[in-house]
This record gives sequence, structure tokens and C-alpha cells, in this order.
Amino acid sequence: MFRGIFETTVDTKGRTSLPARFREILVGTHGDERFFLTNSVPVDLGGGLHSSGLLIFPYKEWFVFEENFRVSKGFTSDQRKSIMRTIISPAQECCADKLGRFLIPPTFRKSAALDREIQFVGTMDKIEIWSMSEWDKVRAQDVKNFPSGTEAAAELGL
Repeated sequence: MFRGIFETTVDTKGRTSLPARFREILVGTHGDERFFLTNSVPVDLGGGLHSSGLLIFPYKEWFVFEENFRVSKGFTSDQRKSIMRTIISPAQECCADKLGRFLIPPTFRKSAALDREIQFVGTMDKIEIWSMSEWDKVRAQDVKNFPSGTEAAAELGL
């Protein structure tokens, strides 16, 4: 499981370093140092504003995701097209070098508004990448969306 939040930077060539802990999980748990990089699900910030980051899927998990999407029945035609265009079509296979660095292509840096300082966020089965400014907006929205006082949260012990 990917857990933790790690701050790092993107260099002028668009390279960044995957946190060592996440590299260990990719190889140790998922058995492959390769991964897929793609856009994240847009986060609704309210007032018609959205924020987007990037997602890293472990290599084999990407193919499970694609197959699950292919056979899924719960989406409208427009929703399927949106998922296809936003997440699946732009996905790129990546592999970090010996120093843990990998290139974030310019199209991804632009779509996620990545600048020099970024955050890697472990979300159990995937890794999110956020610019610091977008991360602050998403966290503010998370506070608004948090299910305080709900039965579901109580069942989790929150």
C-alpha cells in the first residue's frame, strides 16, 4: 500500500524523483518497477472550478483498471468518453532510472499545473502527484467534503 505525502521538485527538464518508499513498494509488492502515469480525476472545487493532478498506477494494476473499465456498465456514453479522453488515452508507461528519476512529459505538467515544487501522495493502491498550489486547493475542498459525524465515518472509528 502506498502511504505518505512526500514533497519534492521538478527540474528544468521535467524530471522528478519517485520517493524511495514508493519505489520499494512498486518492486516489492507489485513486482515491477514500471508504472503508468496519467491524469487524475478532476476534483470539483465548487463554483465551476476544478483541480487536476496526476496518477501513478502500478504496471499490472493499470491493465486491471483498463479491463474493469472495458467491462463496466455503470457509465453513460458521455461519461465513458470523458474517462477515456481524460485518464486512459493519455496514459504513458514509465520507469524510473537508477536514481529514481523519471520524466513528467510537458502535456502532463501543463494539465496538472505542475511547477517546481510538487507533492507525491500515497492513496493506498495508487500515487497522486500535485503541484503545491493545487494540493492546497484540493485539501481545502477535502475539509469541506469530509464526512464528519456520518455513520460510515463512525464505523471506521473516525
